[in-house]
Parts: sequence; structure tokens; C-alpha cells
Amino acid sequence: MKILANDGVSQSGVDAMEKAGFEVITTNVAQDQLKDYINKNDISVLLVRSATTVRKELIDACPSLKIIGRGGVGMDNIDVSYAKEKGLHVINTPAASSSSVAELVFAHLYGGVRYLYDSNRAMPLEGDTNFKALKKSYAKGRELRGKTIGIIGFGRIGREVAKIALGIGMKVVASDNYVGEAEIELEFYNHQTIKIPIKTEPVSDLIQHSDFITLHVPAQKDYVIGKEEISKMKDGVGIINAARGGVLDEVALVDALNDGKVSFAALDVFEKEPKPEIQLLMNEKLSLSPHIGAATLEAQDRIGVELAEQIADILQPA
Repeated sequence: MKILANDGVSQSGVDAMEKAGFEVITTNVAQDQLKDYINKNDISVLLVRSATTVRKELIDACPSLKIIGRGGVGMDNIDVSYAKEKGLHVINTPAASSSSVAELVFAHLYGGVRYLYDSNRAMPLEGDTNFKALKKSYAKGRELRGKTIGIIGFGRIGREVAKIALGIGMKVVASDNYVGEAEIELEFYNHQTIKIPIKTEPVSDLIQHSDFITLHVPAQKDYVIGKEEISKMKDGVGIINAARGGVLDEVALVDALNDGKVSFAALDVFEKEPKPEIQLLMNEKLSLSPHIGAATLEAQDRIGVELAEQIADILQPA
């Protein structure tokens, strides 16, 4: 049986799939050519990340498909319900990339409170001619220790964010429509552990007393954070979105950055991918990355192996 990893898969994942008896193809096929390629090559399993979409038309046109796999968590680029109605298995890897996304949140957070997102732009241009002035302009940094981080969405990724926050001495508040209380377990290098219970609260409460707010919710029909929510936040709040484009109102965010209500923000995802609005790309108070939350070697290894295990459980090749 053939597996097409259209958006790529780690070598450890390829090895695990081949060991299980599958033929793995890592050719990147253009979206408009995907139907013909799948049918011509009798593909049984289509693996995607966020670049390739799998909609009703493709599912109907490719009768050889048995499994659609998403390397990562969100499956808004796949018509999941329809695929299942047609008898296909739809799989993903929700646990594999949680740590990587959480660490990216803190990369942006640390960069935000110390203006690294801006100094990394300015130093190559002015570092040799305007050093003292740049040093003065970045002299009002803040520490994260002792500050309150509000986590909206307290699933796997949100809890990994909480672990890091607790580890560096932050106060953690969380909101989740489906989780009332969660126990966060911190594990140390010497195998000691500490368990800390965290009760969730409504978003309307969380936004009022958080110094920093980070979003970890699936794609939504409406904004989770819009103009009204931002208006109720603390002055100087920092906002991070490494979840999905469309859960944060980018227009309201830019307005709040420009008037100082929000001190800085970080975006790894955008409403218009892969062409974010120019107002975002050029805003000096924004720390930006191109949807790389799960893009670590470790996460990709875990994703590939986890996909291989799930595929092998579903399809036992002859």
C-alpha cells in the first residue's frame, strides 16, 4: 500500500512506515494536480500538514483513499465529517507538537518583553551608528516572573504553556469551555514532581487581570478576542496567538497596538495565510513567525512515528 506524505514527513516517520510494510512517497504534489496523482498511483493514505487541503471534491474523486492523516492538531483544512461519512479514517497527532508550540509562545513572550522583535530589525541597520540611542529605547523591558499569564484554551498545548509559566514563576489563569479544573504536573530532572491544580474561569474574567494572554483554541466561526474583549484588558497587555488565524481580530489588534492599549503582540498564525495583511507585517510592535509552532525536529519525529503507528493499526499490509 502506498502513502503520499504531500507536505513532508520526518525520516523517522518514513522509516517506521516502511518498516510496517508501506511504500512512502514524499513528492510534493500541487493542489490542483493531487486528484490525478492519487488516482494514477493508487494512493491509500494521504498525509498532510497545513498546506494541503482535503475537501469533499478530492475525497469523492479518489476512491483508493482509505486514510487521511494530519501531521499536527488542527484539521480545519480537511472535511473531516464528510470523509468519515464516506468510510475513510481521519487521524491526527494531537500530543506530538504540544511542547514545541508552547516553547514558541515563550520565545515570542521573552522577545516581546525585551523588545527583541524590534531590536533584531534595528541593530543591523543602526547598530554601528546609533548604538546608545537604541540601548536607551529598549531600556524599559519587563520580567515575566511574577506576572500573570492568561491561557485561553486549556487542552494539551495550553497545559504545556502552563507548565513553562509555572516553572519560571508566573501566575497562571486559564479559560476553557470544556475543562473546569486541570492538574498540572511539573517534572524535574531528578524525577521529582509537583502537581498544581488550576481552575478555569470565563474569558470575560481572565482578560481583566492577565498581563499576557495566549490563545490555544481550535478554529472558530467568530473571534474569541475582538475589539470589545481588548477594551477590557489591562493597559499594556501582551497578546500571543499561536493557535489559528481567525480567533483573534487582527484589525482590532492593530488599532490597540497603535493606541498603546496593547504593548506588543505575537502572531504565528494569520487570518489570511499564506499572505498576511501588510499592516501586520510592517507593524513594529508585532513579533511574527510563519506558522512554525510545530516546526521542530523533535515534534516532527514524534508526528511521523505517531502517524506510522496509527496507520499500521488501521491497515495491516499483506
